[in-house]
Amino acid sequence: MDRLFIKICGVTNADDAACAVESGADAIGFNFYPSSKRFIVPENAREISEALDVSILRVGVFVNPARDYVDATIRQVALNAIQFSGNETPDEVSGYQRRVFKAIHITGVESLAALKLYGVDAFFLDTHREGEFGGTGETFDWDVARKAKQFGKVILAGGLTPGNVSAAVRLVRPYGVDVSSGVELRPGIKDHKKIGDFIRRAREEHARHRAKEV
Repeated sequence: MDRLFIKICGVTNADDAACAVESGADAIGFNFYPSSKRFIVPENAREISEALDVSILRVGVFVNPARDYVDATIRQVALNAIQFSGNETPDEVSGYQRRVFKAIHITGVESLAALKLYGVDAFFLDTHREGEFGGTGETFDWDVARKAKQFGKVILAGGLTPGNVSAAVRLVRPYGVDVSSGVELRPGIKDHKKIGDFIRRAREEHARHRAKEV
């Protein structure tokens, strides 16, 4: 894998989006789950989206949504990827003419059975906490993430920070990494220094591994 995929999620304002892009992020995540502390209405997400370079992936994060809501939000915000982070079935995440990601909330190796059911572009592996759909700020057993790679592309999430992302990339060798709470000042507001440090350290560790392969 030549390039590590990096997504900054839970973006709620243009300044944070610009910082993520300038720091080298590949994707910006907009959370359209109303119960999330990082919820953004489609109208505000559209304003941010319109200012982004066309090369940046605009990911809409949904939790058990109605298909009509997803379709309308895709059009309004110009999303080019969808992340389903709830209890959606394989049928409910299919049929979209966009890149589709499915979040799997990990309790242990038994959680990997679900990966066999979905035909998606990549899996986001996040920490399971009862009643929540991400944003826990907690890590899980990364050995499970290593095993998950046999089922498809793995994007590691759940409790990543500038302080542990190098180890995560070194130990898991994921397709990508995803961060939200780990680079925040408070829910929905990012710490720009942490964004820069997170992306730099992730890319440096990935580059070290690539150099060893050559």
